[in-house]
Amino acid sequence: MKYINKLLLGAVSVLFMASCVEDSLLDYRVDKPESVVQQEYLNDYDVLKSYVDRSASPDFKLGAGVSLNAFNDKGLVYSHIMSNFDEVTAGYAMKHGAIVQNNGSMNFAGVKNFIATAQEAGVTIYGHTLAWHANQNAEYLNSTIAPTIIPGTAGPTWDPVTEIDFETDDASKYLGNAGAAMEFTADGGGKDGEGRALKITNSGGHANDWDSQFFVLIDPAAQEGEQYELTMDVKADVDFSIPTQAHSVPYAYSFYDFFGAIPASSEWITYTKQVTVSADMAKNGGAGAIAFNLGVNANVFYFDNISVKKYNESGGGGPVLEASVITNTDFENGDGGWGGWGGASTRSLSADGEGYGGSGFAYTFTNPSAGNFWEAQVAYDLAPLVEGSNYVLNFQVKATAAGAIRAEIQSSSDYSSDGFGSFDVSNEWTEYTLETVAGRDDRNRFIISFGDYVGTVYIDDVTLRRLNPDGGGEQIIEMTPEEKKDTITAELDRWIAGMMEVSKDYVHAWDVVNEPMDDGNPYELKTGVGKTDMAADEFYWQDYLGKDYAVMAFNLAAQYGSPEDKLFINDYNLEYNIDKCKGLIKYVEYIEEQGARVDGIGTQMHINTNTDKDKIVEMFNLLAATGKLIKISELDMGIADGVITADATEADLQAQADMYQFVVEKYLELIPASQQYGITVWSPLDSPKESSWRADQPIGLWNLNYYRKPAYAGFADGLSGN
Repeated sequence: MKYINKLLLGAVSVLFMASCVEDSLLDYRVDKPESVVQQEYLNDYDVLKSYVDRSASPDFKLGAGVSLNAFNDKGLVYSHIMSNFDEVTAGYAMKHGAIVQNNGSMNFAGVKNFIATAQEAGVTIYGHTLAWHANQNAEYLNSTIAPTIIPGTAGPTWDPVTEIDFETDDASKYLGNAGAAMEFTADGGGKDGEGRALKITNSGGHANDWDSQFFVLIDPAAQEGEQYELTMDVKADVDFSIPTQAHSVPYAYSFYDFFGAIPASSEWITYTKQVTVSADMAKNGGAGAIAFNLGVNANVFYFDNISVKKYNESGGGGPVLEASVITNTDFENGDGGWGGWGGASTRSLSADGEGYGGSGFAYTFTNPSAGNFWEAQVAYDLAPLVEGSNYVLNFQVKATAAGAIRAEIQSSSDYSSDGFGSFDVSNEWTEYTLETVAGRDDRNRFIISFGDYVGTVYIDDVTLRRLNPDGGGEQIIEMTPEEKKDTITAELDRWIAGMMEVSKDYVHAWDVVNEPMDDGNPYELKTGVGKTDMAADEFYWQDYLGKDYAVMAFNLAAQYGSPEDKLFINDYNLEYNIDKCKGLIKYVEYIEEQGARVDGIGTQMHINTNTDKDKIVEMFNLLAATGKLIKISELDMGIADGVITADATEADLQAQADMYQFVVEKYLELIPASQQYGITVWSPLDSPKESSWRADQPIGLWNLNYYRKPAYAGFADGLSGN
């Protein structure tokens, strides 16, 4: 900066007043600050979209990523975008997670407003996105394929977790420390003089009551909020109150009190206590052991019949019989559902009073002459039975003559069957309970064969019931993979149809499939299988629909959209991982081999000033060779090493400008004009500190006050070829 000494200025002034001189004698000039010069230089640029060479690329779209709400407000964001860009892409508002509600309904109000605002601004909309693994309403999608839960029928139960009677040498459920010497009593030393008990000797002389300690294991470990019941028989040579502790595993203390203090005396007592597991008890992964502290002094303890049970609200506690699959069991309302065939045999409802016990009705069948057993049969059709399940047949039967007949469950398709065996009949009512296993999933008929019997048979109170091994407790029935595929297929169809119906009259370019390729295995699709840190909005369509999920998405977009729509596949890091670029291209080839149409490929390019330029060139060449439309779909650029906005130097900002110019120039140079869809600036402004995307990084062409940065000049020069 130039300056003039104040004393010199004063002397010149006096001299000027004393003589007649030229009035230009004093040359007093101050240079403008560099920042002002630079801003004036940037202000000399026109609006950004004016630098697009429309004669070379008449369909080129210069786009910007926007917040739907900020754009719809028609304020500064709206004016800025309308002045500088041709097209807008909503960052979130057109995605599944923004539209689909938890009950499956879809709210398109914001999208409709967005379309109307874009029309008014004279900008097009690039739809983003139809099939992605992130920003989904995963809660809803997962609910559609959740298992069917059938509530228990047996009511709440206390289900055994640990049962120890010390009648065997199995010590897998308990142990003692060095201060607790364990052995078994002789037979007869258990509670009530039956069996044996565990005898633990505390030799005494300890500093702490836990120096002699006995553990009972709980597997799986008890968790906060669960209810448990401890029951045990105990006695001791010397009266003692045994404290209990919660341990995550033996010797890993969690809480000083678990099941209270257990009184022990010279007589056997049965101790029972129920507890609700607290957070303190369950810390460190849950309470996996009950510790019994046996004191500091010498004593001998005896334990028997230790039981730990867990409360089960849904019920359980052993196998139970479900409702009968034969519903007309007592014939009091007729013989509906029952029938049969065979030779001269007959079947009918009995007279009133001929049922079991001399009351009501029975079902009768008569055979006048003997032949093969299958030549005369009674039949009752069923819904298909559960393959592999045990079925229990119970009935009352009598006959006019002694003999034997047989029962079975049959498949009507080929008459194969699983038999209950034969049973004797006589002139006295006899109750039978027989059992068999359904060997196939199409067993759909109950059969009684009596072709080798002569006489009339009466049956009553016939039930056929499945033995439920879950004990009448809650049943969880998972969908099959095919059922899940059908369900998710329907959801993808419904989602794409709904979005296209709302937008198809104005939105004619779509990011149909977003980020399909895996980073570690770039020729394979991403997957959520085995992922332990799944975000709340993650849902991988491909895990249910397979590799053809993209085929399906493109076909649906074409079906429900407009014929002129341009349909894109899009991914990131294609300039960083060239194999990923090649993998995406291979996947596009596969999609089209299956008959779907892919019009273009989008490369996101979230890059930095030190991104490898050679790889950028290689990527553009690979993409150009596909013959597809190519779009830079989400371009933004950070300073190398993640420099934040406040720390960015003039050199950093110039490097950013140079890299923006390089990317734009290479796109225009290497992608043929006929394949140039355009470039979308994902973040026109620098990123705020509170942003969820590249927070506090100077990634934009403008700063947060809407002043142009050197990056603006670099981008504009790249478009114009200057």
